[in-house]
Amino acid sequence: MPRLRVVSYNVRYFGHATRGLAATRGGMRRIANALAELEPLADVVCLQEVETASVRAGFVQPVGGEGTQLTRFTSALHGALAGRGRGERYHALYFPAHAYQLGGTPLYTTGLAVLVRDGVHVVRHNAEAPEDITHRRLARVSTLKQTRVCAHVRVRVGGDAIDLFNTHLSLPAAFTPEFWTEPRRLGWGKNQLEEARAVERFVAETRADSAGFVVLGDFNSLPGSPVYEHFVAKCKYRDAFGAFYRMTVDELRAFPTAGFLNMRMHLDHVFSGPGVEWHDFDHTAAFGDRTSVFHRLSDHVPIVGTCSFGASAG
Repeated sequence: MPRLRVVSYNVRYFGHATRGLAATRGGMRRIANALAELEPLADVVCLQEVETASVRAGFVQPVGGEGTQLTRFTSALHGALAGRGRGERYHALYFPAHAYQLGGTPLYTTGLAVLVRDGVHVVRHNAEAPEDITHRRLARVSTLKQTRVCAHVRVRVGGDAIDLFNTHLSLPAAFTPEFWTEPRRLGWGKNQLEEARAVERFVAETRADSAGFVVLGDFNSLPGSPVYEHFVAKCKYRDAFGAFYRMTVDELRAFPTAGFLNMRMHLDHVFSGPGVEWHDFDHTAAFGDRTSVFHRLSDHVPIVGTCSFGASAG
């Protein structure tokens, strides 16, 4: 039965060595090498925090004739694969979210990316117009709010199609009472819950005739938070990683996918709907695990999972 191997990874603009201030060749190369070491390789790689071309994206590595940040990373990935004698290649899609500009010059940009391995057929996508899920509470300052989007790619494997939704929710709004009264904060923001509802609506509108769907990314939300419970309790999505290992909410919280200073947090999730069966989460390691090939490459670690769906499931 055909299977699909999926990666969800916040790569921090490939600038972890500079604390996210600027992309570096070394940062791209190290992440490319880690992805090229996966066995089997990923069929679809969903990335968060990817730029197009800006001052930050090209500060250390000028754009010149090398194209956008995603173009350069895809080239690095293909080089890493070729260096290992692997002939697989990927088609890259970029989903722009926001650009901060000064006098027409983009200081830095934000967006999502999806890389699809050759041989996996892309049926449709919304790269030209990603779904805006941003909650803008105050209209007069809405242009200052960083836009958040949901990327959609439908791929076909073995005759069945599956919808993949890649997203990155906002952090909880600081100027709200719950930010100061709820000590855990991440996933308790009302703005985050509104964005979760926007993702839910977009998924419902888009995946009507597919064999299954997966919603993944950086949700900036802890297991057990209102945002997390919205997806698993209200929407009836399954936390694929947690369900596979039969982990409780407390156990999930103790398995960090991101880190900041001394804090360790489980913020990245892979949710799936009916008809999707998960077979493994090999190469998924907790943040801080020194044995992982992804150790210290970003302030997040990837979730890597293999699923089957539709007629393939089971």
